[in-house]
Amino acid sequence: MSRRVAVADVGGTHARFALAEIDDGRVVSLGEPVTLKTAEHGSFQLAWQEFGRRAGIELPNELAIAFAGPIGGEVLKLTNNPWVIRPGLIKERLGVDRYVIVNDFGAVAYAVATLPDEQFQHLCGPDRPMPKVGVTSIIGPGTGLGVAALLRKSDHYDVIETEGGHVDFAPLDSLEDKILNQLRRNFRRVSVERVVAGQGLPNLYEALAAIENLDVSIHDEKELWAAALAGTDSLATAALDRLCLSLGAVAGDLALAQGANGVVIGGGVGLRLADYLPRSGFRDRFIAKGRFERRMDEMPVKLITYPQPGLFGAAAAFAKEHA
Repeated sequence: MSRRVAVADVGGTHARFALAEIDDGRVVSLGEPVTLKTAEHGSFQLAWQEFGRRAGIELPNELAIAFAGPIGGEVLKLTNNPWVIRPGLIKERLGVDRYVIVNDFGAVAYAVATLPDEQFQHLCGPDRPMPKVGVTSIIGPGTGLGVAALLRKSDHYDVIETEGGHVDFAPLDSLEDKILNQLRRNFRRVSVERVVAGQGLPNLYEALAAIENLDVSIHDEKELWAAALAGTDSLATAALDRLCLSLGAVAGDLALAQGANGVVIGGGVGLRLADYLPRSGFRDRFIAKGRFERRMDEMPVKLITYPQPGLFGAAAAFAKEHA
């Protein structure tokens, strides 16, 4: 028998809510999401109540939350948001009987495990569906860099949440040596998410401007992305090319580290680059792993195109735990 659960995807800037229908351990449908700005609400509970008002219904007593921060402990703190969630008080304060909390990028991994093949766009490697057995590495450049591993076996799957986005950035040519030296002026430690996530483009743009002894002419991040993608500013385009090169290198490194036989790129930046990545140097850097180059070139790499993978994945995590 199908039933309805509430799902939430809570990030630093937005909290998204929706109603999902689940049946027999799988997500049947996901309703239209309601997006709220976290800065306009004092707590998750207040945002939850606002969702109920906008939905105009009594909310279900079952809830799944994708949470942009470490999971575990008595108090959960968001990375870029002053909200805190106390799991021990969720039932009392929200009026729910059962709930599941997963890391926001762990939720994307649950979505990868359960969405149909048509929700993925081919990037490089063999143009075939993702392997049904083995490890899929999931890398999501967004505000930060999300990393998870999906372990598929013949009769079930498991999601492994990681903090792989915080590994050290490794320059691979003389220009990247100079870029790293510039980034060290602003960051005590340069992790890969400083280069390939949302702030990566402005960071690379400013670093290249310093190397070229040029003034930074674009200060708005949206304008910078528009100029880079349109090719109207040479420095912005060079920064975008470097971001794609580094994303390919990082995705390949993580796939090797996790023993993967497939890779999925997610995240808002990944979706923004859907048309650009296949024409960039992403593939060359992804496979440039010395003795493992042939193995890397035989690995399918996909981009998830489903518009709300965090909400869908949170629902899938609940369905799996409470099948």
